[in-house]
Amino acid sequence: MNNLVLASLSLWKREMVRFYRDRSRVIGGLVPPIIFWFFIGAGLSGSFSLGGKEAGLDYRQYFFPGTLVLIFLFTAVFSTISVIEDRKEGFLQSVMVAPTSRVAIVVGKLFGGASLAFIQGLPFLLAAPFIGLRLDAGSLLLSLLVLFLVALSLAGMGFVMAWQLDSAQGFHAFMNMGLIPMWLMSGALFPLGNLPGWLFILVKLNPLTYSVAALQWELFPPNSVAGLPPMWLCVAVIAGFSTAMFAAAVWITGRKNKL
Repeated sequence: MNNLVLASLSLWKREMVRFYRDRSRVIGGLVPPIIFWFFIGAGLSGSFSLGGKEAGLDYRQYFFPGTLVLIFLFTAVFSTISVIEDRKEGFLQSVMVAPTSRVAIVVGKLFGGASLAFIQGLPFLLAAPFIGLRLDAGSLLLSLLVLFLVALSLAGMGFVMAWQLDSAQGFHAFMNMGLIPMWLMSGALFPLGNLPGWLFILVKLNPLTYSVAALQWELFPPNSVAGLPPMWLCVAVIAGFSTAMFAAAVWITGRKNKL
């Protein structure tokens, strides 16, 4: 157990140091989502009318939770590209033959990616009251828990993909092909009520839908958005998705892969 904790902490610390020594990764994880929020929110605030229960929100307020999830998505997923870099540098092979469990690799990498996303997204979350959204102590704590589980699950997804790929270019292509549609169909850009049947099914099957919905429950006025899944279901799906991604990451490191 001591070896597992020490190895996991060492890998976690390495992820943190490597990330913040590379300013381009810091900027790339934080700035694009904020730009999306500002320009898309400003551009659609006059033409996108939120009717019904959502009428009390302007579009930039509605778009805020989706942008927060996008920050976590960019940072957590693309932090796991270090798996490919470590393999090419020979560091991953050294870790694999070390006298410790392979679970340490998963814990260090996933919690490293989740911690980075957490640190990147926290300032944006704390800005919620400045645009008219509520953020009391209870909603802050639950939002932080939801976001950490979201970051952990996204880091797990990135880890599983990076473990099987040999090039950073392939990783970017595969992750963009899967993650951007997931985010677009999460309710980040539009309310979930009155969707076409086929799109409604896809949205309900998307785990990011429940992440965005949980943040909307916490940041928006009570009952201000129609069509949201209940909060208990959001928490259950987020926790289940995080557990599944962690288990998948542990399983794939136990396979006899060529490193």
